[in-house]
Amino acid sequence: MKQISFLLFVLTIHFSNAVTDSTKTETQRPKWELVNKAGLDISEVTFVNWNAGGSNSISALSTIFSSLKYVQNNFKWNSSARLRYGINKQENQRLRKTEDELEIISNLGYRKDTLTNWYFSSRFNFKTQLTNGYNYPDRENEISRFMAPGYLFVGGGVEYGKNFDKLSVYFSPLTMKSTFVLDDALSNAGSFGVTPAVYDDEGNIIQEGERLRTEMGVLLTNYYETEVFENILVRNNISLYSDYLNQFGNIDVDWEVIFDFKVNDYVKATLGSHIKYDNDVKTLVETDIADEFEERGAKLQWKQLLGVGVVFNF
Repeated sequence: MKQISFLLFVLTIHFSNAVTDSTKTETQRPKWELVNKAGLDISEVTFVNWNAGGSNSISALSTIFSSLKYVQNNFKWNSSARLRYGINKQENQRLRKTEDELEIISNLGYRKDTLTNWYFSSRFNFKTQLTNGYNYPDRENEISRFMAPGYLFVGGGVEYGKNFDKLSVYFSPLTMKSTFVLDDALSNAGSFGVTPAVYDDEGNIIQEGERLRTEMGVLLTNYYETEVFENILVRNNISLYSDYLNQFGNIDVDWEVIFDFKVNDYVKATLGSHIKYDNDVKTLVETDIADEFEERGAKLQWKQLLGVGVVFNF
């Protein structure tokens, strides 16, 4: 009987150690989290014998978002990709593009212990568009296209956040910004801040315009998400950048505020505002001479969005 009791005691100790080791291994095991979302917003207006007048129109905006997160102890790696594309069709007009954005972000972070919410962090951010952009109704002369422009941010700094899905503040004292203009006509014109082509007196190109502009500066970003009311979510995402070498203190702004109104797990409404300012993006003003434009200074860019649509997780 004593031998059986001793054997049960040994097995109990062994099982307890095994459970403890298993729990310890589970907490140290790397954790992967994959999220995929796709959404479609549609707005439509139709008039039949409407004495106040108006044009029939329909708009659609599609969004695909994917994120992959990796966490192990005090190390984290967050990567995401977002694709947005929108079109609009009005009566007696050809199809027009309203939205075109491709963005890839990757963050690496490490903190010294679990007591702090500050991370030593590095960030990679790439943005461009997929199709040609026009100053409608002119469809002959592109004002932008794929990789014209393309923006690349690479840098390192510190990041604060207890839950990065809800709150993140990132400060980088050293971030490289590269602007790509991989189009002959746009690079020769000096679009998006690259050095333009050099011409002789007869209008012949002596030196091609540059296709790459490199800056080194300071970057500050903030992301904040909260539920202001039941089923009403607000997201604030702002990025501020200033170049050390060229006109330091002149700040590039990219600020987006989105309100998501949740109807159920599949239906939602969205109200958004997007503000941009980049001193290198000049505006063109039409002159008295046909098909000739004069370059003016940069202006504040603003876009407003309102739509109702569906969203799917997969």
